[in-house]
Amino acid sequence: MSAPPAEMDAWVVERPGPISGRPLRPARLPVPVPAGRELLIRVEVCAVCRTDLHLAEGDLAPRRERTVPGHEVVGRVAGRGPDAREIAEDTRVGVAWLRWTCGQCRFCQRGAENLCPSSRYTGWDADGGFARYLVADERYVYPLPEETDAASLAPLLCAGIIGYRALRRAELPDGGRLGVYGFGASAHLTVQVALARGAVVDVVTRSPAAAELALGLGCASAGPAGEYPAGSLDAAILFAPAGELVPVALRALDRGGTLAVAGIHLSAIPELDYQEHLFQERTVRSVTANTRDDGHALLDHTRRHRPRVTTTPYPFERADQALADLAAGRVRGAAVLTAAG
Repeated sequence: MSAPPAEMDAWVVERPGPISGRPLRPARLPVPVPAGRELLIRVEVCAVCRTDLHLAEGDLAPRRERTVPGHEVVGRVAGRGPDAREIAEDTRVGVAWLRWTCGQCRFCQRGAENLCPSSRYTGWDADGGFARYLVADERYVYPLPEETDAASLAPLLCAGIIGYRALRRAELPDGGRLGVYGFGASAHLTVQVALARGAVVDVVTRSPAAAELALGLGCASAGPAGEYPAGSLDAAILFAPAGELVPVALRALDRGGTLAVAGIHLSAIPELDYQEHLFQERTVRSVTANTRDDGHALLDHTRRHRPRVTTTPYPFERADQALADLAAGRVRGAAVLTAAG
């Protein structure tokens, strides 16, 4: 493998703000040098997540200046830090949202590393995959199969993993009925996991294209909110960053049902009525990041049950357009950036 260049093309969040103001800008940056147990990874593709949009628009407060977004990366190991031993050069790997945890706090010790107060994240605390290269700790990357198209693998690394965790948090009973509110990249993967487990899935979406995709995947119904009678769902997941859908979803839950809220950002939740929305042991749960166990479990599931991953490709030079299309609801499935030249 040839030595990496000294500089690379990348995209940075120059100044967070409305997407119409083009907060994402192209840049030339030094190729990072791996330290400790880090790997230098040459990016093949990077999927575009709604969290990248939240970071660009300022809904997610930046933790550093001119951050390179992107945390659904498929690439190849192009170099290793002095303490990296586990993953060989040229191995295909995936880089996800969770970048590092302390391993010592009470949350890490009990298997809840996603709640580690010192946790760090790709494309937020450190530069991510909207670039030609990035570095990542070898303990937090996922070896990936060679035979699968890179564009089909990339959305699994956040959209897939966070959806898988949300499904776990929703505690859907075997053969139960699941309501899914919002139908983008994460939802279209999550419903396939639920369907493979024998669930009946109803999708709430305002988008005719999304409804068509949901029905094509085998969902029982797809349409606007408000169509499902009270008590019709055993569990629900809210993917849309719309707090006004929380009472709608809770009203549709049967006794003992759980609503998992999957987004990292949510608009204000209207006042809830205890009797109408929460009584009879209905539960609302947030979903915070993911554990590495979630990632390995999701990837193991996809090896046994090949998901149909719907993607909308964008050349690397159109990353800003990909974010604009995501903001406007014009992306079918997951937007995926091809590698820089």
